[in-house]
Amino acid sequence: MLGFDTRTAKVVWTVFLVSFLLFFVYSIRQTLLVVTFAIFFSYMVYPLIALAERRLPSPIPRMVPIGVVFALVFIIIVVAGSVLGSQIADEASKLSQQLPSFLNVKNISDRIPLPGFLEPLRMRLVAFLSEQMQSHAGQAVPFAQQLGLGALHAASNLIYLVLVPVLSFLLIKEAPTLKRELFAWIGRSNSLLWGGIIKDLDVLMAGYVRALLILSIATWAVYSTVFSVMGITYALLLGVIAGLLEVIPFVGPLIAAAVVLAVSAFSGYAHLAWLLLFIVGYRLFQDYVLNPYLMSAGIEVPPLLVILGLLAGEQIGGVAGIFLAVPVIAALKIIYLQITANARSAGTAVS
Repeated sequence: MLGFDTRTAKVVWTVFLVSFLLFFVYSIRQTLLVVTFAIFFSYMVYPLIALAERRLPSPIPRMVPIGVVFALVFIIIVVAGSVLGSQIADEASKLSQQLPSFLNVKNISDRIPLPGFLEPLRMRLVAFLSEQMQSHAGQAVPFAQQLGLGALHAASNLIYLVLVPVLSFLLIKEAPTLKRELFAWIGRSNSLLWGGIIKDLDVLMAGYVRALLILSIATWAVYSTVFSVMGITYALLLGVIAGLLEVIPFVGPLIAAAVVLAVSAFSGYAHLAWLLLFIVGYRLFQDYVLNPYLMSAGIEVPPLLVILGLLAGEQIGGVAGIFLAVPVIAALKIIYLQITANARSAGTAVS
């Protein structure tokens, strides 16, 4: 009656280990996030390292092409920052200075252009906007305080801008050794399964990270160029914001479109309909032509899983959770497909 149940003990022990592992992962989530971004950065620069290894003589140590590529990337970032950074900073400064006047309800009615069929409703719309802004005026100070605390927190984390490339350098340098030790720990019996999983994950991450980089650069270049041609104020700043938000699936482009339209409207831009038409056309091209082409090397994730993953990722990790939701879902799908395929092949071999 009081005998020891081995099966129950194993179940309890397994549940305890899984719970402890989840708690441990949650406790070091910030460190894991830094390592994850270092892995993403490694996938971005590795094609250049592979090209340098092919071009340089073979007796040269592997550290040489890695160091050359990282130095080149650093120089490109510094040059781009010095060329474009001052203009972006000027536009951001002007926007922050003019923001109070933009939000002044007395000037909104004369500044924001409306279609002809909405002109008779202009005063009603302005009155509604004024009422909403007055009702939320009490929230302005807490919001400003929260925004200031967020800025201080971001400033305190600037060390990660240095730490991520350093970790990426070490990961690329030690990758062959880590791979050998991993397969030695796994053993021959599981090497086929985990070899396939690692290979598919490598293809997935390489395609996903490089696609995000190309999509982000394309959005920044196209938005900045077209906005400048259309005569939109703060064209370069809005293009940079849209390019940065491109890395957040589904939500980022929507936020970027809202920011562009809002800033253009409050700045008095007279052709909002053409601007909206351009953004819709570009999103259709981006989402149904360029994005599928660049992501073709990865694995498809059903749209329903993407939306659910984004919602869950936002609740678990905020913006970082949204950013990582799609690759995590795709990685889990790869692992599931590899395990089921391995089980089927083992069953076929036994029969």
